[in-house]
Amino acid sequence: MNSILDILETFEPISLKEMDAVKLLNRTDTKFVIPKDLFVRILPILKENYKVLEIKNKRVAQYKTLYFDTDDFGFYTHHHNGWPNRYKVRMRKYIDSDLCFLEIKNKKKGRTLKSRIKITDFEEEMSAKSLQFIDDVIPRNIRLIKKLWNSFHRITLVNKTDTERLTLDIGLGFQWNEKNLSLNNVIIGEVKQEKVNRSSPFMKLIKENGVRPMRVSKYCIGAKLLYPGLKNNRFKQKHLHINKINELVN
Repeated sequence: MNSILDILETFEPISLKEMDAVKLLNRTDTKFVIPKDLFVRILPILKENYKVLEIKNKRVAQYKTLYFDTDDFGFYTHHHNGWPNRYKVRMRKYIDSDLCFLEIKNKKKGRTLKSRIKITDFEEEMSAKSLQFIDDVIPRNIRLIKKLWNSFHRITLVNKTDTERLTLDIGLGFQWNEKNLSLNNVIIGEVKQEKVNRSSPFMKLIKENGVRPMRVSKYCIGAKLLYPGLKNNRFKQKHLHINKINELVN
């Protein structure tokens, strides 16, 4: 982590307020699974085209997330089966800002729509306000329960000239009850754009280094790790690839 922090100090910073112009709540997402050693090598190159988000003098933010699903893992199954219109429900705390939100992501015809409301803190039992928010966004009556915790550190880069954000999640951890698992050598990169632009500096650089886009969900990764009995045939090659990268340091 120290080497990453040192590299980030060479980047030009951008504030949260300045980044409001590129919220991209309605966007396209392109994800990548990146080995940590490669990430450390390419990170210095990105400073030419990207600024780094800085909040309270910190350039790496800490996140904690509580994911919800139906009792029979309906959201997980929809993702696994490739439903064109699917949802993800989570409570996410931005530790450094001491902010917490109930967030719903709707993947629809290749685009991601994100809705959220501010909450005081994680809700072990959802409040009436939270339940109403879910009913308003998801057009069917569903009962959701807590499924897993996820924690990670995030670097957010913002393109200096184009409407593009890049998030890089490191130190991924998953937990439920007494089971704790980590993916310390795996970086999940996500390019957020108004429409897919493969000529972006990051997209070109990552391709040159042999990394191809991969449709991957932190929730689905964690669910499969913590609940081994879940259906996995369509995710199997992805999980084998992730496990292989992670084993490089384990």
